[in-house]
Amino acid sequence: MRHGESRSNAGGVTMPHAEIPLTDKGRTEAAELVNLLPVRPGKILSSPFLRAVDTAQPYAERVGARVELEPLLCELNMIDPALISGLNHSQRRPITENFWHEADPQMQLGENAESFEYFSGRVRTFRAATLTSLPHNTVCFGHGIWIGMLAWQLLGFSCETSYDMRLFRRFQTGFPLPNGVIYVARELKPGDWALGAAGSV
Repeated sequence: MRHGESRSNAGGVTMPHAEIPLTDKGRTEAAELVNLLPVRPGKILSSPFLRAVDTAQPYAERVGARVELEPLLCELNMIDPALISGLNHSQRRPITENFWHEADPQMQLGENAESFEYFSGRVRTFRAATLTSLPHNTVCFGHGIWIGMLAWQLLGFSCETSYDMRLFRRFQTGFPLPNGVIYVARELKPGDWALGAAGSV
């Protein structure tokens, strides 16, 4: 599921990507998610980013389970925080739009950023090395664009060229991913997965 509303989602000033906290609304969404998830999770995984961990924690406390941090679930870190420190949402937007307009899968916007190619490979690694080994009712807390990439890959689309990158961006921006949305991945047969919406707060 996607984390609750974060300070960045609400238009706050840029801060290190991994340290962006939930808003009061986001904390309310995290509390409401508790009643929409399995009573006995097989495992709880979370992106190490603060907004995902803080969304997972109320649920983990409710079911008496531990949150395991999974770096493969991290958001796309497309811009080095040093390049946009102190900018608000409207000031960041042209930089983000340029990233997608250039559509260079190998481009990195700063030393501490990752490329689209690296990000898509990270999601692919999760699918190949982690997803198939998770116990039933595993609950994962992560990020919107990550869920969009998982859906894109499960549909069989590639991520190799500028054309692929532009098509993914069109797909992802039209994909319903509000804060607190829940998607369920089901294995139909070995290696064949379906992803379906299961509600939101």
